[in-house]
This record gives sequence, C-alpha cells and structure tokens, in this order.
Amino acid sequence: MIEPTEPTRPTRPAEPAEPGPVAVLIGPPAAGKSAVGPLLAELLGTTFRDTDADITAAAGRAVSDIFIEQGEQAFRQLEREATARALREHQGVLALGSGAVLDQDLQPRLEGLPVVYLATDFGTVARRLGLDRPRVVIPGNPRGRLRAMLEERRPLYEQLATVIVKTDDLDPDELAAQIAATLDEQHR
Repeated sequence: MIEPTEPTRPTRPAEPAEPGPVAVLIGPPAAGKSAVGPLLAELLGTTFRDTDADITAAAGRAVSDIFIEQGEQAFRQLEREATARALREHQGVLALGSGAVLDQDLQPRLEGLPVVYLATDFGTVARRLGLDRPRVVIPGNPRGRLRAMLEERRPLYEQLATVIVKTDDLDPDELAAQIAATLDEQHR
C-alpha cells in the first residue's frame, strides 16, 4: 500500500531547474531498494544507480567487508561521498544505502526530490537478512541491534519521504508499478 505523505517541503516541479534523480529510494537494509530500483527505472524509462554498489566498486570490496576491516566511520565517509556524487550526477532512479539519511549534510540535498521510503517491518527485515532463525548466541545481540536501528531511523525516513510504501506483502514488480503510478500522479 502506498501512502502519499504530507510533504514538509515542496515536491520537485515538473520541469526542474536543476537535473536530479527522478526518484530516490530510502529505507532499512533488506527493504528491497536494490530489487525494486531497476524495475522502477525500467517502468520510468530511465537508469538505476545504487550507492552501495558505487561504494563497492570504488573500494574494491563489499560494504560488509569495509565495516569489518575499516570500521563504520570509514564506511560512512565513503557513503557520504558516493551519495553526494550520485545526487549531483544521476538523473534516474537512485537507491541510497540505509544509513545515508543519517548524514545531516546530505539530508537537505533530498529536499524537493521525490523520495520514496520503502517501509518494512522488523519481522520482514529480520527474515530477509536471515536473522529470523534460532542461532547460536552471538555476542552483541544482532536482532536487538537491528530492531533498535529500525526504530531510530524510522522517523527520519518518514520525515524525508514524499511517498511511503509498505513493502512487507508486495513483490518487487508490484512495488515498482505502484511507485511509478504514484510518482506519475504527483507530477500531473
């Protein structure tokens, strides 16, 4: 189900003064940004870009490896640079890493853009990440940390979004079609 939100800022005009993404996808890990993004781009007749893929290509290793080997602070710097570059350069559908919205310098750059929050419940994220099965106890409580992260970020995702999409019961094709229809309605 898609719920247009009450924008706290103006949405992008039909003829933008500056080029930018036609849609920016935000949301938690495993929300479906990388799966829905290419499908949405195809429906909109444009290209898809994923900032996590940009980081992986630039660093020569997976995002998870960067976190482990260099730490979160180093990753966040790479994410900040990749996101700023993509927002400047890309004019198609753009998927941001789940934590990119935490950067207070990047938040204002989303103003006026069609930002789509892929809202996903904890149970769905845990299942998609494989954290829904009984496991050997892992120090640090990954499920608890995931739940806390989702609760911390949810208000920010909602604040930045011009469209909120509930993803739990829909497949990527259905989500892409609904998002495309909603974006089309907003720009009429």
